[in-house]
Amino acid sequence: MEESISGFKVRGDWGDVVEHGERIALALREVGVDGDAYYEFDEWRPKTHERIDEDVSEKTAAQASVDEGEGERAGKSPGDDLQTAGEKLTESYEKVEENDTESARESWGESIEHVARAADSASRKALRKVEDAVYRNVMTQMAPYYFDNELVSANIQEVARAEDGETFIFEVNVNDDELKGEVSDVLGEYESEIDRWHVETEKRTDDIAAAEGVEPPAEEGGPDSTTT
Repeated sequence: MEESISGFKVRGDWGDVVEHGERIALALREVGVDGDAYYEFDEWRPKTHERIDEDVSEKTAAQASVDEGEGERAGKSPGDDLQTAGEKLTESYEKVEENDTESARESWGESIEHVARAADSASRKALRKVEDAVYRNVMTQMAPYYFDNELVSANIQEVARAEDGETFIFEVNVNDDELKGEVSDVLGEYESEIDRWHVETEKRTDDIAAAEGVEPPAEEGGPDSTTT
């Protein structure tokens, strides 16, 4: 592993980058990091059973997409909001006929809000479709697969391909300088104290457990595992 101002970097095969991601995830946990930002990175980091041009590409596109708008968060489609906007508009006309100007104005305002929310939801959905196609088919051919949130910034790129396998560069930067120093210390301890790292692997134990009538064992490896 190389450490610089831009982060913690490793160059090697797929196993090397998987191990690098696991070490950083475990180091973050050891210094007390938790919460959504941590779990977003832990989900995105490469896994042994994954492929960069399929799984990591899909996760990169997903995390880079536009956030949900107010209407989507409320579980309303653009059609739902347009229907409500029409109802509010009708209600506004009825209030005008009843000489209830204040209520008519409120209903009119609500109608406009629902129209705007419908347009916002439709725009976000359309943009996500474009983004997904761009990230999958264009950006990942030109730039590294990347991840970015308030906790870490990371990127992976394939730099060589030969008969004996691919070579990758995986770099992760902890965005807070003080926290980065703590993570650096833990990673240094791993380098000097751990002889062999048990890389997390995906296990298919459900079928076996069902056949034998026992509970499946807990997963080994990763941020909650032990090493020797």
